[in-house]
Amino acid sequence: MPIKEFIKLNIKQRSRQKIVTVVYALAVTSAFVLSLTNNSVEASVAENERMSYLMIENSVVHNLSDPDTVYPEDSIENIKNLFSTVSALVQEKDIRKEIIVQKGDTLISVLRDIGLDRGTANDIFAELRKEFDPRDLKIGQKLKADYTIHSANGEVVRLNSFVIETGIGERVVASLNENDEFEVERQKDEMIEEVNNASGTIEGTLGGSMQKKGIPARVVHNFISIFSYAVDFRRDLRKGDKFEIIYENYIDNDGKVVKSGNILYAALTLRKDKLAVYRFKDKSGRVDYYTEKGLALKKTLDRKPLAFKNARISSPFGRRYHPILRKYKIHWGVDYAAPRGTAIYAGGDGVVQVAKYFGSYGNYIKIRHNSEFSTAYGHMQRFAKGIRPGVRVKQGQVIGYVGSTGRSTGPHLHYEVVQNGRRVNPRTIKASTGENLAGRNLANFKKVVAGLKSSYKTMFAQTEPQKVAQK
Repeated sequence: MPIKEFIKLNIKQRSRQKIVTVVYALAVTSAFVLSLTNNSVEASVAENERMSYLMIENSVVHNLSDPDTVYPEDSIENIKNLFSTVSALVQEKDIRKEIIVQKGDTLISVLRDIGLDRGTANDIFAELRKEFDPRDLKIGQKLKADYTIHSANGEVVRLNSFVIETGIGERVVASLNENDEFEVERQKDEMIEEVNNASGTIEGTLGGSMQKKGIPARVVHNFISIFSYAVDFRRDLRKGDKFEIIYENYIDNDGKVVKSGNILYAALTLRKDKLAVYRFKDKSGRVDYYTEKGLALKKTLDRKPLAFKNARISSPFGRRYHPILRKYKIHWGVDYAAPRGTAIYAGGDGVVQVAKYFGSYGNYIKIRHNSEFSTAYGHMQRFAKGIRPGVRVKQGQVIGYVGSTGRSTGPHLHYEVVQNGRRVNPRTIKASTGENLAGRNLANFKKVVAGLKSSYKTMFAQTEPQKVAQK
């Protein structure tokens, strides 16, 4: 074979080999691109995959730059475009992040903390507020952000979606549409309401006994809160006492309980005394619990307005030896020792008169309940959000947290009750704060009671309501 033809043949063979190499490289690269765009991978590419890609890229670039190989012009351009696209994808990474709202956070500050520039954050904020009031953002609330960053410098390339959990099974969602514009919508999972009932005997703690019957922790907490105005759980409960409850649950389509609802009926039998109450919403929309005769359960100011119901009395009302001043003085309230940060409740419905640092009382709140009664709370670690003079609060609402500010030897709540301007013993006073039902409200309430009794004949047949237990 002549030398000239041999050289031509050799060049053709080499060209075929390089074309095969390029085709192979394109196939591998395409698969690599698909893996990057696959949502399930979350755009996290292993180091060995990146190295493989770079080796293929170097091989193809070497072939393309070889002057002995001739390719159609459009093929070369297509290959270069493909590698340009892949290169950009390799440099991007999707991030899915759950954010828990902390004290001091705002919607804007959360968006900025993700890494968005001020302009983008403001634009998204403006869209979100069409469906969500930024003032409703609460400490502990869950937010979810799905965004893409540049893997080289960590800068945010784009925000793909942003979710605000507004309740169990409810959310506000902002997401990019096909025009790269944010659309905001409210989403709510379909839930089925079911009504459950349970009864049992107290063995050990009330909470533990109820949970053994399958009652959700949140429902147990609400049950205890309902009776905290009439029962001293530390002193009144004994082994062998009984409980009854009818409550709502909300379940999803898979049968999973996603939300615990209202308690419709609750009862405690303490030895021979039974305290039974029913939930009722009156014509003005106010919800409360009443005895079978329509009498308000909240007959007295809460004597121990704390989340920690087992708090012991560290200093009673009356004359005592002051541990700091080292002399005998009248102690004008009751001190309840409790862990620092324990929630403090309003002892009754009323209006906040004072909320400030007040000398030896430390962080101090005073609430006026009516023309006769006021309550005061001292040594708080801090006030609850929104608590300030002039604000109306409900009985059982969190107003602050246990601390040791002011003249104090340890974390506790100093609790005072003021009657007609004179401080009285919170442990013995009976201050009427609830309103009994009457007229049309009472008639409607009796229908609610009759409906429950008809639906749960077995439970109500066991015992008949007797006299009401009091603290």
